[in-house]
Amino acid sequence: QVQLVESGGGLVQAGGSLRLSCAASGHTFSALAMGWFRQAPGKEREFVAAISWSGGNYADSVKGRFTISRDNGKNTVYLQMKSLKPEDTAVYYCAANNDYYGNYVSSTRYNYWGQGTQVTVSS
Repeated sequence: QVQLVESGGGLVQAGGSLRLSCAASGHTFSALAMGWFRQAPGKEREFVAAISWSGGNYADSVKGRFTISRDNGKNTVYLQMKSLKPEDTAVYYCAANNDYYGNYVSSTRYNYWGQGTQVTVSS
């Protein structure tokens, strides 16, 4: 069973930056594809970014502003967020699946989820 723990959320002004981290345990981390999703109040959970042996994948709304990366030695995936906008405000969730090439957009393709971390961007 994979456990995922997010950290790094908080309150930031528009135009600022944050880096989210997600520490994984319970599985060979390098074999996992990792993703970030977010859910704003009253909205459905949406794809943000993913990384696997296929490379990175980003939602159009965050391309050029967010960067996903991983450190297999630390069993951690990161989401560097820059030029933040109020519409980026959401709970951000880390997710994982067992597919080497699984940088999927659909949340249904992910088996494991973290508890979420709140990101609030003030205008």
